[in-house]
Amino acid sequence: MALVKYFATLREITGKREETVRGVKNIKELMQLLINRYGDKFAKELRDRAMILVNGKNILHIRDMDTEIEEEDVVSIFPPAGGG
Repeated sequence: MALVKYFATLREITGKREETVRGVKNIKELMQLLINRYGDKFAKELRDRAMILVNGKNILHIRDMDTEIEEEDVVSIFPPAGGG
């Protein structure tokens, strides 16, 4: 079971700081499960360029959405940062 950590607005949407997730093989499957669970607001945050890390490494530098998830992995999801 992977540990998923939420930050900023994603904590508000999910109502959680973190949760464990079972039965997913990669980031693509995890994101689909979370979108199904938390709905359109969660999906919008992902589409707006959320940063996803697996064990502290950006998935863009691994295998992007095909990055595999092992039971002991920690997946951190950061919504896009705004400001100016």
